[in-house]
Amino acid sequence: MENLGTVAVVGRPNVGKSRLFNRLTKMRISIVHDQAGVTRDVISAEVDGLYTLLDTGGMGLAPGDTPEEIVKAVDGQVLFAMEMADVVVFVLDGVDGVNALDMKVADALRASGKPIITVINKVDNDDQDLPWQEVYEMGLSDPVIVSAEHGIGEGLLREAIVNKLKIVVGKKKPEEISEPEEKRLKISFIGRPNVGKSSLSNRLLKSERMIVSDVPGTTRESIELDFTYRSKKGQDWLFRLTDTAGIKKRTKIGSSVEYFSQVRSLGAINRADIVYLVIDAIDGVGQQDKMIAGEAVKENKPLVLVVNKWDLASAAFKEADLPQYDSEHKFQNAFAEAVNEQLFFSKGSPVVFVSAKTGFSIDKMLRTARAVDERMDTVLPTAKLNAVLNNLYEKRRSPRIDGKRFRIFYAVQTGHRPFRIKVFCNREGKLQESYKRYLKAGLSEAFGIEGCPIVFELVGKEKRYT
Repeated sequence: MENLGTVAVVGRPNVGKSRLFNRLTKMRISIVHDQAGVTRDVISAEVDGLYTLLDTGGMGLAPGDTPEEIVKAVDGQVLFAMEMADVVVFVLDGVDGVNALDMKVADALRASGKPIITVINKVDNDDQDLPWQEVYEMGLSDPVIVSAEHGIGEGLLREAIVNKLKIVVGKKKPEEISEPEEKRLKISFIGRPNVGKSSLSNRLLKSERMIVSDVPGTTRESIELDFTYRSKKGQDWLFRLTDTAGIKKRTKIGSSVEYFSQVRSLGAINRADIVYLVIDAIDGVGQQDKMIAGEAVKENKPLVLVVNKWDLASAAFKEADLPQYDSEHKFQNAFAEAVNEQLFFSKGSPVVFVSAKTGFSIDKMLRTARAVDERMDTVLPTAKLNAVLNNLYEKRRSPRIDGKRFRIFYAVQTGHRPFRIKVFCNREGKLQESYKRYLKAGLSEAFGIEGCPIVFELVGKEKRYT
């Protein structure tokens, strides 16, 4: 069934928008927490294949609780969602009633001219007093009564949304209803807080769809948006972008909000086709970067290493006296080699130097992701695969364990995305992790599949008993 359109859930903070979003999508995507202002970005998900649902930050966050720039940015997120949406779901609190902030949102909705579905949430019983007069004074639609927490009124709301969307679609001219798009490449920026992930996202989207702030950890959710990039050669590249919260060490997760944010970020890695690990060009690779890269490697995801803020590093290079590097290009090569040495468990991953601020090499960053994705479909001919593995063994034999070396008898590719190679060997328990990395790096170089994950499925020689 075709997608009928886009629906945005809006309202002041803490009226239950995120809980309602999770109820309608049947997923735990939005973080639900009693702290006002937890949802700061626009989050999207498909609902039953019928429409795209957007969850938004609450308008009018109290400046005393949240930095002023974030307050302004959240209001901007809501206005952006209202502009994108075909239908808007306006959520009110059935317990606290209507206040001045609700009136502010209602004014914005009337001015937008968008079809509105008014929802009174947190209505758990029939005896509850509801703000009927205030709701009707807003001049919006008859309200749908729900309890997002308990599912009361869920069916009525789902029906109201679909019916409203069908009316909107019916008013469109046939040529305005777009055909289904070809597959989009799913990319995700991961990295520790404040390395420029959201800035890179904004540079790609050419709009303030995501909040960018100097406050570390501003992006608390994982959010997905489609964009088409026009390459320098005039080609349209289709992407789906997931922006994530900064992943922190578990010992530094200071609240339940940060814990669930961490879970969402790791989930974004799992959903991505290509993962960008963003590294600060000034700080270089630290322990936290290694931990985050390890999460992507653990999920067997293609990894591209993005060194951001290269404009600052380039300026520092030009001012410094480094006689060993007679060009910035050589300095980049040395930097890339150092990055790969630090992230030895993902050695061979492409390294791209970019600047979210100036737009330097953004085209190359996306082109690299497309190239890595194409490599994932490479067929490894069995004869060449075994020849390469044999040559690698002859160049560097596996270490002895209990007097015996790990030996490969035969190997064959059994799958893609990630590359799966069934390896028949003498004893699977004698393959050390360091030697496994050596074999994988050698295969990546020999077949030109740098950045692509490889999984060995080891089949050991059966023990014989007499």
